[in-house]
Amino acid sequence: MYTSDREYSLSQMTWELKGFWPWVPVKGTSMEIGNELLGVTEWMPATVPGGVHYDLYRAGWIENPYQDMNSLQCEWVENRWWVYRTCFEWKDIYPQTDTVATELICQGLDYEALIYWNGQYLGEHIGMYEPAVFDITEQLQQSERIELLIVLKHPPDEMGQIGKTSATFTQKSRFNYKWDFSTRLINIGIWDDIVLKSYQHCSLQDIQVKTDLNEQHQGVIQIGGEIQPHGKSKGKKSTLVQVAIFDPAGNAVVQLEQSFIKNESTFTMQSLIDSPQLWYPNGYGDQPLYKVKITLLQHNTICDVYTCRVGIRQLEYVSNEGSPTDALPYTVKINGRKIYIRGANITPLDHLYGNVTAHRYEWLIHLAKEANMNMLRIWGGGIIEKSILYELCDMHGIMIWQEFIQSSSGIDNRPSQQPEFLTLLQTNAISALKRRRNHTSLTIWSGGNELMSAPNIPSTYDDLNLAMLKQLVQQYDAQRLFLPTSASGPVQYITHEKGVSHDVHGHWKYEGNPQHYVLYGEADHLFHSEFGVDGMSPVRSLHKFLSESYRQPTSMEKSLVWRHHGEWWDTYSRDLDLFGSLETLETFVDCSQWIQAEGLRFILDSNRSRQFNNSGSLVWQLNEPWPNVSCTNLVDYYYETKMAYYWVKEAFAPFRASIDYRSLHYQAGQIVAFPMRIVSHDHDQPFKVNIQLLNSKGQILQERHIVGTTNSNHAVTPALFRCTIPQTEDQLFYIRLQSICGEKSIADNMYTFSTKQQSIYAPALQKGNSYLQVEADREWSNSVSDSIAYTLWTRDYTVTNQGESVALHIYPYESSNRYWITASEAYFTLFPGESKRITVTCCRQEAELFSTDPLSVENMDHSVIDGERLPEIVFSAFQQHASINERQTELNS
Repeated sequence: MYTSDREYSLSQMTWELKGFWPWVPVKGTSMEIGNELLGVTEWMPATVPGGVHYDLYRAGWIENPYQDMNSLQCEWVENRWWVYRTCFEWKDIYPQTDTVATELICQGLDYEALIYWNGQYLGEHIGMYEPAVFDITEQLQQSERIELLIVLKHPPDEMGQIGKTSATFTQKSRFNYKWDFSTRLINIGIWDDIVLKSYQHCSLQDIQVKTDLNEQHQGVIQIGGEIQPHGKSKGKKSTLVQVAIFDPAGNAVVQLEQSFIKNESTFTMQSLIDSPQLWYPNGYGDQPLYKVKITLLQHNTICDVYTCRVGIRQLEYVSNEGSPTDALPYTVKINGRKIYIRGANITPLDHLYGNVTAHRYEWLIHLAKEANMNMLRIWGGGIIEKSILYELCDMHGIMIWQEFIQSSSGIDNRPSQQPEFLTLLQTNAISALKRRRNHTSLTIWSGGNELMSAPNIPSTYDDLNLAMLKQLVQQYDAQRLFLPTSASGPVQYITHEKGVSHDVHGHWKYEGNPQHYVLYGEADHLFHSEFGVDGMSPVRSLHKFLSESYRQPTSMEKSLVWRHHGEWWDTYSRDLDLFGSLETLETFVDCSQWIQAEGLRFILDSNRSRQFNNSGSLVWQLNEPWPNVSCTNLVDYYYETKMAYYWVKEAFAPFRASIDYRSLHYQAGQIVAFPMRIVSHDHDQPFKVNIQLLNSKGQILQERHIVGTTNSNHAVTPALFRCTIPQTEDQLFYIRLQSICGEKSIADNMYTFSTKQQSIYAPALQKGNSYLQVEADREWSNSVSDSIAYTLWTRDYTVTNQGESVALHIYPYESSNRYWITASEAYFTLFPGESKRITVTCCRQEAELFSTDPLSVENMDHSVIDGERLPEIVFSAFQQHASINERQTELNS
């Protein structure tokens, strides 16, 4: 977001890394015999930004820590000190002659560092989020040849998921120390950029740009900041601040300026924009961004420049409809419109968050946007993310719920009130507030994750720790809502009890049939900021990190390797109970992902059917930072999408028709009335819903047509679908909703029910007579993404079920393992003779960190355009793992 021609990134330099026993690099030589202390490794190439583990892997010091249980063999790394070194000629990279001061700015030291410049000790820094800043003006005058050493001490002995929050003493990312979705692999390294920045006599500091709408519907852009002097200026020099504002098309719409004299240090300006282009969250409108350029001058000489892009929008928070008087305002309004929150929680993208590239961030936000999400919660056990994430969210309309770095610990969950910790928390919070507040996507601040003053009782603003954070938000970013914690109470977990649930968490497992449907279908919470259902990772991902001997169905109890990759998220017994047998890994994955998708879909539809008494849902979790056999994520570590991703996408669609039910199985002959529910972004749109009862051969046993108009503020319940439960040959029956809203056809919503009392979904495992024909409708087309220059490839396919029985859960995947993909629809069902047109979008994968040749399919006979090997799309379905790919279909046709 900040740009300057006086800023040079040292990540462009050549870096080296070496390991030592603690304190050895400070001492250097033996006290007793005077010999040089050589260290525990040789110097090796290093990545900056990056992490020590990746460099050790590339140099052959450790095996792939994500494979099997190899991470246990890496725990020695956290008990060493690590030295980063780079050398360069100062004049070669930065020839400015008008510099009066220069700073070394280290933006991502993880965690405790000693910094040396040509052997001279500059200072020590503790903390991941506040930059370490050193004035090196005098040092640069002493030598043109520079050796920069950054010594990273071993990480502090902080707690993982289990411990005492009241004893927390660092701002180190805690998920690294072991969480339910990660192992113990404590990141050490330089995880963000290191820059040299030179100054003339003054510079811009602590810029704040706020936007709003006034009563005349003009856009309001408020700009404030500080002017910091440098060097030894003589006399009083006049200073001029110029502001230029450009509309989204690049046209200048505002020019402002303000003069100061030397002893003035702060400035404020305001501009009004007539007929502004307004920023909306994803699904509610566009995300036009205005460019703000602030130029600082002295005697017509440019001293500093700051640029950022902001959206003009009015941000408000209101109480939920019918909420208790003591409830916090959980409903977000933007530009006067209530926004129903549909989103997910995110963890860091990798254990080695310094090695996460812009390309991976871009695809994660693409996945969120494609899933109709409009908010991501950046969880308090992770990190204050890199600026690229917030910039992408600004561009794509993904609101941010940002937590400060605090989390529950199980034994006690009380926010730490140790004086040293509060000082560190305050420093890091101020830094985060100043660096992230100019992002339009930032919507909510929170004190942390699951902070509780007593079991099941979330902490409040009365807590000393949280009261301090509330005051800081009010001081530095008063526009935004600050919630004390998530969940914010008055009870922590979802409950059958009525009238006590405001913002709640839970649960994270499928609660069983029918218990799952009774709990979530009858809940009355106001907001659901964390919940999930667990499911297996795709088979291809399992092959990447499980050795061959571990690739068979088992439980976490019986396999230490599986336990190491997701102990909490064992679905074996659950799926065995529902399906009767799990004989192959493919079958286990199919069944586990089905129940995860089914469980999440019902929760989301139930929550959304109460909008705006309920103001939104944030699924736990979108992603994972290391590969799990099973977890609650929608997208796995390798960016493979699960079945749940697509069912969540449909549940978050702008228009959604669903039915309410309390069980997955019924008795044949039973008369059941299923309430229909219609939710929509839009008001007064005509809709038509065709609701059908079918058997596995596609015969329509009962049908009803429903018409009505949408309401953007409430669910519409137009009718009951009353039917007699059929006796079918395979004991399965289906209810399908086919919808049209306005003139647009909506993805079908299909439910699978059973009349079998035990192992209710076992009939689905029987080999049916379905056959997929896949035809590619046109050649691949390509385009460049809006935000980062990579190529997106798209192609349409028509999928037809030419068999005699239903084809469940049809989905595309890219067989060369060279591309990430999304599809307009996936995990859909086709009955005999039915077809569906699907658009597939692909993006070339980034190489996986711990792989010698992650994209090795050079011998495959791919089509090539402009030197690019094109994606190879295969369609598969539930219990069909040898489907026809596109080339075979084309040859046959």
